[in-house]
Amino acid sequence: VQLQASGGGLVQAGGSLRLSCAASTRTFSLYSMGWFRQAPGKGRELVAAISWSPYYTDSVKGRFTISRDNAKNTVYLQMNDLKPEDTAVYYCAARGGSYALEPSAYYFWGQGTQVTVSS
Repeated sequence: VQLQASGGGLVQAGGSLRLSCAASTRTFSLYSMGWFRQAPGKGRELVAAISWSPYYTDSVKGRFTISRDNAKNTVYLQMNDLKPEDTAVYYCAARGGSYALEPSAYYFWGQGTQVTVSS
């Protein structure tokens, strides 16, 4: 499975971005999808994930929304009210079964897209 992430960019604090991740598989609906981020000098953390229900890390609850369109083999991350601390490279990832919190549990990864939030 190949994953192609897009939609990052530079935005001012309080702004919005929508990330997309397109998957090259006909069985997309069988995969749980996650959005991770990695800031400079920090580990990769799970921001949001979706299998049968969504998961959000506490710092993005109420601001970020994960969704998927199985007909388009695409998962999205709508990010609103962005903060400078959201600055990171964002990666999409896929795994079979339900979502997991650890990056090592994901089989497939996109190339990453940079999100920069200025204050």
